[in-house]
Amino acid sequence: MEDALKLLQAVVFAKTRKHLTNMQLDILRGAFQNQTYDQIAETYQFSHVHTRTVGVKIWAFLSQVIGTKVNKKNFQMILMRQAKQWAAEISGDGLSVTRKMYPGTTNRFARSTSRSTSMESVLYSNRDFTRLNSHNQTLSLYYVPELEMDRIKAPIPELPGGQVSMDSAFYVERTPIESRCYDMITQPGALIQIQSPRQMGKSSLMARILNEVTDLGYHTVSLSCQLASTKIFTNSDKFLQWFCASVSKELGLPNQLENYWDDVLGGNYNTTDYFENYLLPQIDSPLVLGLDDLDLVFQYPEIGSDFLSMLRTWHEKAKGGSQIANMWKKLRLVVVNSSEVDLPPNSNISPFNVGLSIELPEFTQEEVQDLVHRHGLNWDGDAVRELMSLVGGHPYLVRKALYHIWHREVTLDELLSKSATQRTVYGEYLRRQFSKLQQFPQLLKALTEVASSPTPVELDRVQALKLRNMGFVHLVGDCVIPCCDLYRHYFSPVSVMS
Repeated sequence: MEDALKLLQAVVFAKTRKHLTNMQLDILRGAFQNQTYDQIAETYQFSHVHTRTVGVKIWAFLSQVIGTKVNKKNFQMILMRQAKQWAAEISGDGLSVTRKMYPGTTNRFARSTSRSTSMESVLYSNRDFTRLNSHNQTLSLYYVPELEMDRIKAPIPELPGGQVSMDSAFYVERTPIESRCYDMITQPGALIQIQSPRQMGKSSLMARILNEVTDLGYHTVSLSCQLASTKIFTNSDKFLQWFCASVSKELGLPNQLENYWDDVLGGNYNTTDYFENYLLPQIDSPLVLGLDDLDLVFQYPEIGSDFLSMLRTWHEKAKGGSQIANMWKKLRLVVVNSSEVDLPPNSNISPFNVGLSIELPEFTQEEVQDLVHRHGLNWDGDAVRELMSLVGGHPYLVRKALYHIWHREVTLDELLSKSATQRTVYGEYLRRQFSKLQQFPQLLKALTEVASSPTPVELDRVQALKLRNMGFVHLVGDCVIPCCDLYRHYFSPVSVMS
């Protein structure tokens, strides 16, 4: 089965320049073994709703790629039949084979920073041979299966930074985070909070949650607080009026604030009334409202406290059984904020201690390896571990390294040298981080101490948590260590003084 799936992955990439995701592959494994969607979800710890949604999509996608109707019931038969056909296209004499390499497929190259092409090859001996089994019949494949195709190149990587586009081949799902979010957002009155340090993938995840429910017929509104000009943050009423008008416009509804705004009642009451008696009654399906860069509001304590307490109230309103509660069940919230910015006072009445809270983790080694393959780089596990010792699993830092390596501006060995790292690839990023810390001299001093120590350092608890929320350190019990060697080198006393 696994070799047949490798063949399928190669065909999909050859025709679409995209890779099947880990979740899609796991669903295919389950379907091959005649599991139900519920059994697949249990086996791989996916959301039941999302498993079924992805399953329906993958059959339509594979039908288009393969050129014949594929569904869950016939997938095993279709895959084995196609595997035989694809295998017939592969050259090999049964003793050894020149294996053509294609980006994104499994290979056993020694570490290399070159991109793989159909001109590169590796000689395989008998011990590398694999077999495919279909029912009681055996199809002997005397080689690790790859397709003899025209030269295939990995997709050109996008310059890292900002939201990863929906059609990008370089978005990495962090199972089971996506599936948990996709399941939660279908619940009446759902609230999801996504937080992490900057450039960890928060906005990209929010975009995919909204895209997921679009297929279910939901209304969606994505609103970034960065769109609000400085004068909008003059006071709470002005901000809330901007918020109402913006959501109205995104829904294609006229601005009716003048009919629902009474200065005596206050901004939170007026905004709630506007949604409850105007916006929500106008739509006949759930509305998913995605609020990005919410941490900008935290910089204005009065506005932040009012706004967060209102969102919390909306979430609570959906829990009742009244007609009004049913109205609020239509609204589902996805709020995104950077953990680097402190919450406003009275955060105990904010929405952040209810609903589903997601703190995005760094990539695992498996996820980094997958991303390396998507860039068409022939790296072994040692090379991936060396990169991760430098930048950890930080999504932006990993993608930035692979971007420059793909463009042959630097090799991995060169990147691992301190001078090249700080000057060529990460110089601007590191200077921004240093500038950020200069606003907090005590934090900078603490991080310098941590960077210079070969062992974990015990810091004041407040400082330790703040540095963790900014993404500079990991907690190890009551102590901290730098997140990666990049920070250890750059924030060492010698580097800071220079």
